[in-house]
Amino acid sequence: MSVEFDYDVVIIGGGPAGSTVARYVAQSGVSVVVIDSRESIGSPLQCGELVPTNDEMRRLCPNVPDMDDLFKTPKSAISKHTEVMKIITPSGKSLAFDFEGLVLNRVAHDEALVELAKKAGAEYKVGCFVNKIEGNTVYIRNGEEITGRVLVGAGGHNDPIRRAFWSEKSTNIPVKFSLKEGNYGDAVELHFGSMAPGGYAWMFPKSSGANIGLGIQKNFSKGKSLNLFAADFIDKYEGDSTFNGAGSLPMSGTIKKFVKGNYVLVGDSAGMVLPSNGAGITIAMIGGRIAGQVISEHIKNGTELIQYEKIWKKQMGRVMLNSKRSFKIGSIMFRMPDWILNIFFNRLTKAIIWRAVTCRRMFWII
Repeated sequence: MSVEFDYDVVIIGGGPAGSTVARYVAQSGVSVVVIDSRESIGSPLQCGELVPTNDEMRRLCPNVPDMDDLFKTPKSAISKHTEVMKIITPSGKSLAFDFEGLVLNRVAHDEALVELAKKAGAEYKVGCFVNKIEGNTVYIRNGEEITGRVLVGAGGHNDPIRRAFWSEKSTNIPVKFSLKEGNYGDAVELHFGSMAPGGYAWMFPKSSGANIGLGIQKNFSKGKSLNLFAADFIDKYEGDSTFNGAGSLPMSGTIKKFVKGNYVLVGDSAGMVLPSNGAGITIAMIGGRIAGQVISEHIKNGTELIQYEKIWKKQMGRVMLNSKRSFKIGSIMFRMPDWILNIFFNRLTKAIIWRAVTCRRMFWII
């Protein structure tokens, strides 16, 4: 006797990962609902808003197919195109690199992903706080119970499925940022050194103003609070703040297993952030598409959910491994005084630094 479920797939979290899973599940004809605690998905803003262009993604992640099918960023969600990234040393010295990027209107970006999923047939339930998960049932705070054949955790680093069924820990880096008014040029900036111990600071210019912030590893901060680091860095840039935000990024790379029984993790909840540069939006969407496609095949044809992990490793395994290595090396370097970093960041090491940031082997042979 077959068990009846409300939906084939229930997804917790409607960010880039969750909405991408929903889109690819729904377009295959499988029933799916997305549950999100926010009343408006995309708000409040929680990140720096920078993503590579599709062409840049093809260079960064060469084993990922069909970038244009996955990334359909509308013009309304793009605040600025950029062609240069500057790596800034503690002394203020700058190393410039060619980098094709998009500084987003992140709220509009996430709303567009929701619309893509809805057009494919996905349903959304917003303002729904998850109390617990038992078996195939998601219990909502308002008393509603929703059942699904497959349950997907796309609720970020604090996802309820991850908390309930995974014991593996991730290194989470807290971030703070501010949207400021003013003209900040055309190049995106990454700053390394004691102003952001164990992490980095950023300035991403927008069509009007900029997104300015930083993330730190608390065990590197010598007792100084994130708020103080953020204030010290952000206040260096003139202009009035129009929005202040905060969040947290898992920076130790992907966890060992994305699948347990009928539970699947994707995006931040699975550690799908590149540790060496903090990229999470596009990486979550890559994982979301793979998960959505495999889940659809699981529902329709009995394909094992473990195929999700295998395809991820084929498409993103090498990139993630290189990024983890760079992060580990960087974590050692960023314990050093600023004057040593000033010496290391130079024209002779420029290629090594860029290879680390773009998740390639730093020294070609390791």
